[in-house]
Amino acid sequence: MPQIVVETEIESDIEICFDLARDIGFYKQSLKHKNEIPVMGKISGLVEEGDSITWETNHLGFMQHLTLKVSELKKPYVFTDEMTDGSFKSYKHDHIFEKRNGKTVMIDKLHFSSKYGILGKIVDRLILKRHIRGIMITRNEILKQKAEELSKH
Repeated sequence: MPQIVVETEIESDIEICFDLARDIGFYKQSLKHKNEIPVMGKISGLVEEGDSITWETNHLGFMQHLTLKVSELKKPYVFTDEMTDGSFKSYKHDHIFEKRNGKTVMIDKLHFSSKYGILGKIVDRLILKRHIRGIMITRNEILKQKAEELSKH
């Protein structure tokens, strides 16, 4: 099962970073180039433990619906969302926040695997891992900019 880990250092309070990461509106805005929109479940505000969101998204030319449930949330240090319905065989994303040297370090750990047996495993390693990592890096840079901007006020 592929794993992606992305660490982003942010000059902002941990609470600001944590809340931005779980803000559905901010998430939608940060991925507007991917046309990700919440269509069912909790579709606005800050996610809490137990919340489910169905996202309509277009990745690699395929329109899909992914339903994620927040399975764990410990403010302001961690929340985890897991796919309960969608195109992956498994999908678990840990959002971890640490205070380090006066800054916040946001750590994304994503474990996923595609359906379709050996073909899915090949696609995961050759295409999806790089594609998803790129999306995470882009989104984290946008979150970093917004959190640092909010910290200056």
